[in-house]
Amino acid sequence: MAITKPAPNRATEPHPEDSHPENPRPGDQGSGDPRPDDQARHLNSPLLLTMLLLMVLLMQGPIRGLLAAPVMQSWMTVFVAVVVQALPFLVLGVLLSAAIAVFVPPSFFARALPKRPALAVPVAGAAGVVLPGCECASVPVAGALVRRGVTPAAALAFLLSAPAINPIVLTATAVAFPGNPEMVLARLVASLLVACAMGWLWLRLGRTDWLRPPARSSYEGQGRGAAFWGSVRHDVMHAGGFLVVGAMAAATLKAVVPEEWLRTAAGNPFVSVLALAVLAVLLSICSEADAFVAASLSQFSLTARLTFLVVGPMIDLKLFAMQAGTFGRSFALRFAPATFALAVLVSVAVGAVLL
Repeated sequence: MAITKPAPNRATEPHPEDSHPENPRPGDQGSGDPRPDDQARHLNSPLLLTMLLLMVLLMQGPIRGLLAAPVMQSWMTVFVAVVVQALPFLVLGVLLSAAIAVFVPPSFFARALPKRPALAVPVAGAAGVVLPGCECASVPVAGALVRRGVTPAAALAFLLSAPAINPIVLTATAVAFPGNPEMVLARLVASLLVACAMGWLWLRLGRTDWLRPPARSSYEGQGRGAAFWGSVRHDVMHAGGFLVVGAMAAATLKAVVPEEWLRTAAGNPFVSVLALAVLAVLLSICSEADAFVAASLSQFSLTARLTFLVVGPMIDLKLFAMQAGTFGRSFALRFAPATFALAVLVSVAVGAVLL
């Protein structure tokens, strides 16, 4: 009698290819289907959010008491003030940046600026007067200029001058100092000198590997309208995040610095200049509003307050964060200290002559 060998059970016996690491099963990492752990992660996200909301609801009493503390109220006031002041001008700068990137041909900048980089720096610095915005607006615009092939030295001169010499800032300075009209001229001269000097300094000592070209999403193959709004969304999310981080740091430092330190520092001319320079960095006030803050510091000399007005629009916490996010950390760590030192020296020199 012939003995028939039973056929293998395909439902229970594994196929050799099933256990091979290079042939994953459907649902494994190598296939297009989602993995079980991915599904669990997605399913747990609403659960975590629900648990967080419940925790906040259960602890609303302690949280309300913490927010009612004077330190927290001061923190929230400074944070909201910095963001509210800066955000409209940030959006203005983003819109202008997107317009430059999409609608302005690269050949325009070659025609508008002198061929020699040393001459392009003061021209770009003087062109800062055409942008009625603050330092938050100048960063994305300077990034767009670098992307369009403008020499970085000229773009950096524009970045520093635009927040300090535009008509809105100069008008606000005249209104804030009605009895000292020379403050307007001093701010214009000092800010423009610092911007051009930093442009020439970068032209002389700057290195290509220090400056990371601003990254941008590619919108090739799209219409100009789609490319414009895509660029706006990209820059708002990118620069807005660094603005919030800088505003949080400024609010934290503002809430913990005792006011008595200011009164003590005002009695020494050297210390008063450095104190207001550091204060301008820490407060991170929008350049359209900083003149009124400087005018309120009447215990300080005009030269010290001029230093406050020159340093603030060029280097502060939120601006440092935005520069690092746009041009790279290596650039910001070198550019910010040099700008701070030069702004203080030029402010003292211009103040001694004009004030």
